[in-house]
Amino acid sequence: MSTPRSTRRWELLFCAFAGHATFAPDDPTLSDRLHGTTGVGEAWRCLRCGDFALGPALATGPTSAAPKILRGKALRQVVIVRVLAVERLIRALLLALAAWGVWKFRDEQLSLQAVFDRDLPLLRQSGFRVDEMSLVHTVEKALAAPPSTLALLVAALGAYAVLELIEAAGLWLLKRWGEYFAVVATSVFLPLEVYDLANGVTITRVLTFAVNVAAVVYLLVSKRLFGLRGGRAAYEAERRGEQLLDLERAAATRPT
Repeated sequence: MSTPRSTRRWELLFCAFAGHATFAPDDPTLSDRLHGTTGVGEAWRCLRCGDFALGPALATGPTSAAPKILRGKALRQVVIVRVLAVERLIRALLLALAAWGVWKFRDEQLSLQAVFDRDLPLLRQSGFRVDEMSLVHTVEKALAAPPSTLALLVAALGAYAVLELIEAAGLWLLKRWGEYFAVVATSVFLPLEVYDLANGVTITRVLTFAVNVAAVVYLLVSKRLFGLRGGRAAYEAERRGEQLLDLERAAATRPT
């Protein structure tokens, strides 16, 4: 049973970086379907991409001991989930950087206030309409914030960064708990993002909200979380159904 190479591009890409995954089952029928002989030696079919790879099989044993290789839809999901993990990691780094910035600002707040009080009147006298600039009002509010408020902001940003880092780790490692954690953690903040959008629509807010909603929906549906579409049992059955050994066993027993 062969699959067109055009439909196996992810499998071929993974094999190009990670190498082929070959296995010699002790079932003679399956072994014959996976094994081949060439002019330069034996070859075994890769359990991921299905192509023949020269050399002896990397492992051998009973069919039940064969490695579970991600392929087909499951492999495509790995790519999407890990892209999402990288996006969460970037968020964690940005939040940690923001927390560090607020902390440094807290330490320098008094000196910055003195500079602001000294230079702002000079800008007004020069004719600049600084009082109409939203940035100036933002800075004034930040300088007027008590140190305790800034400390709470640092703690909140730090906690959010840790949350995103946990999401990134769980998703990158392809852990089931990581998928649940990502869905719950992301969903908790969606109402706040809706509130932000209600106060003012910006490209950043719209993109952030869209990415988070798409991530939640994708994980819920594709990973069958919280019992959706048959739950974990159906998800595992779907993954098993894509194993090359299972496909070859079904082809071998099919009536001719």
